[in-house]
Amino acid sequence: MSATPGQTPAMRTRPFSAFEWMIAMRYLRAQRKAGFISVIAGFSFLGIMLGVATLIIVMAVMNGFRSELMDKILGLNGHVIVQVYDTPFTDFDAVNDQVGTIAETQLSFPFIEGQAMASSSLGGFGVLVRGMRHEDLSRLGAIADNLLQGTLDGFDEGESIAIGIRLAEKLGLRVGDRMTLISPRGAATPFGTTPRIKSYPVAAIFEIGMSEYDGAFVFMPFAEAQAYFNLDQLASGVEVFIDDPDGVDDYRDALSEAIERPIFVADWRQRNATFFSALEVERNVMFLILMLIVLVAALNIISGLIMLVKDKGHDIAILRTMGATRGTIMRVFFITGAAIGVVGTFAGLALGTLVCWNVEAIRQFLSRLTGTELFSPELYYLSRLPAEMDGGEVTSVVIMALVLSFLATLYPSWQAARLDPVEALRYE
Repeated sequence: MSATPGQTPAMRTRPFSAFEWMIAMRYLRAQRKAGFISVIAGFSFLGIMLGVATLIIVMAVMNGFRSELMDKILGLNGHVIVQVYDTPFTDFDAVNDQVGTIAETQLSFPFIEGQAMASSSLGGFGVLVRGMRHEDLSRLGAIADNLLQGTLDGFDEGESIAIGIRLAEKLGLRVGDRMTLISPRGAATPFGTTPRIKSYPVAAIFEIGMSEYDGAFVFMPFAEAQAYFNLDQLASGVEVFIDDPDGVDDYRDALSEAIERPIFVADWRQRNATFFSALEVERNVMFLILMLIVLVAALNIISGLIMLVKDKGHDIAILRTMGATRGTIMRVFFITGAAIGVVGTFAGLALGTLVCWNVEAIRQFLSRLTGTELFSPELYYLSRLPAEMDGGEVTSVVIMALVLSFLATLYPSWQAARLDPVEALRYE
């Protein structure tokens, strides 16, 4: 279509053409008169990059923390504990055999459990004593695969015990040393129950990697635990590990059908409900708080683009008089703002991934640099800082940052597109 006399023909360009990209990239580069706009763009880029990286790092550490704790907790404590309540638990071997007939059962064994005080010449600490047979303890990977000193060979034959590394350090014990256990459940006399005090040699020292367990658990032979806690021919319960911990509801039904007596079943979710619920709440709150960093960076894009539109009013008016459409102007400023968001988002993704891959090395470096112990095992239970990136979460963080960045460009771009060239050039 030909233009009428005195009218400039419209500049018909494809959406997001090379011309629009060229103009947008020129606006991103610093100029003498508008250097402050580029500074704002730079801070917006840094804000989005750091916001995305922080979100990815924190969520990965929270995931790793939860995963490591679940591995440690469920690696030592069974997914299901079977106990009885109507008669003394003397038929624990029969119940254990019945549990073993269920297809989902991975490992099961009877155990004795009681509290005592462990003491040496350096002091005393409360411990949880667990009596297990050697064949069962050797199949419990959390212990058998993490021995630092000693061996479990001949564990049932004597009266030796296995203790955690932190308990050994607190009591100053090594393999071969003797540790005294004091239990309030001792012998009954005419004057009342007297505490039971007995000394045991340390046969093995293990390290699970969870400070609470390494400093509180003591394993002794099953028969010796029965005698020590006055549980002759009895067991505290049967501990069960299953193939799918999340399918514990179906497994409870299978237990009720397989065991031919009244039982009480406690699964891992019931025993750790408060702990894992607190972790989940903390994780969700951290996500919402850190998302505000990305939102603030997106608001910086809005302010930067509005100032850019004000500064480039003369240029916009000239482009409009040369025939550029409102859509062209809007796309130019959309590209300008979106470029900041896209580059910042993927830079944050790269930075967050790099930190997650080296988070433990970074923690150790900062600990040496500051001379303090970051991520103390006594406070956070674990001896190392874990990080586990989840593909779905990382994708959602990236998409969220990109969407916020794109939305932040819409209002300034619309303002630029509706600029009246006559008003912009009136006083030129």
